[in-house]
Amino acid sequence: MVDIESRSGNPETSGGNQGSDVRGRTTIADGVVATIAAIAIRETDGVHSVGKGASKALGAVTGRVSGSSGKGRTVKVEVGEKQTAIDVDVEVEYGVPIHELADRIRTHVIDAVETMTGLEVVEININVFDVHVPDEDDEEEDGSDGGGSGKRSRVL
Repeated sequence: MVDIESRSGNPETSGGNQGSDVRGRTTIADGVVATIAAIAIRETDGVHSVGKGASKALGAVTGRVSGSSGKGRTVKVEVGEKQTAIDVDVEVEYGVPIHELADRIRTHVIDAVETMTGLEVVEININVFDVHVPDEDDEEEDGSDGGGSGKRSRVL
């Protein structure tokens, strides 16, 4: 978690307070940074999913974004006083140039995190753990749902 003091004249603060006294403290939890990053990653075209294993399945079922520097999270962050570092596991869509996608992810996450928190993102480590091939999922869905019931109705 990080504390950010609001002082007027500080370029990182918003608002037009006059004077140099401290007006309060804003605390940003690690999970907040992780959630912002996860949402930004999911908004990036070419990303099929964020996280792997149980955290990926849970996110797909609940539609929720989990984050924080904990075991089984989709995005791991380290937050200092003024900076943050982010680690993420992603599954990419087949045919998307991975190096270009990684650049887009970094740009989108940096913009979102720095704009919303005022923290400097010093690094984003991206682990591409799989490539999603659309035909594989389509065949599984057709075989178990529509294809199987369609064949039965023709036989009857």
